[in-house]
Amino acid sequence: MAFLRGLRRGLDFIYLAAGVAAALCLIAILLLIVLQMLARWTGEVFPGAPDYAGYTMAAASFLAFANALNRGSHIRVSLLLNALPEKASRWLDAWCFLIGAAITWYFVYYCFRFVYWSWKFNDVSQGQDRTALWIPQMPLLVGSIILAIALTDHLLYVVFRGTHRIERDLADQSSGE
Repeated sequence: MAFLRGLRRGLDFIYLAAGVAAALCLIAILLLIVLQMLARWTGEVFPGAPDYAGYTMAAASFLAFANALNRGSHIRVSLLLNALPEKASRWLDAWCFLIGAAITWYFVYYCFRFVYWSWKFNDVSQGQDRTALWIPQMPLLVGSIILAIALTDHLLYVVFRGTHRIERDLADQSSGE
């Protein structure tokens, strides 16, 4: 049991750390935009700033997925799940996590290949920055792996415990829900 508690704490830490990394990426986007504005006002050029902002936005999105899933921020149609009996709701929940996990692991496989071949062929961006593309593609791969682990984690939790671990923060929801 101590191993499972340690594993749970480790997974929760990874999900939270990925969310924090996504937040830092958003701060980096803000800084890139401000630096680009300052460069324009002073007549200087900041080559590749829009490209870097785009890379950082993709990193922020993919790194935030698993943390958003655990916080209940993903769109979930729980109207049907709440209307079903408990056993049917459990199986539908498991089915949804199974499909989500399978699709995400499939995406991870091709994302890994994408990053690998970019590294192997030393593929660089076509913008002014000439960045090796495997570098900005790596957070996409890492975020995808963490999301796939989170979906698999929730699937196993539903199968063995009968419920998911998605937290619903009622303060974040609008009054219309």
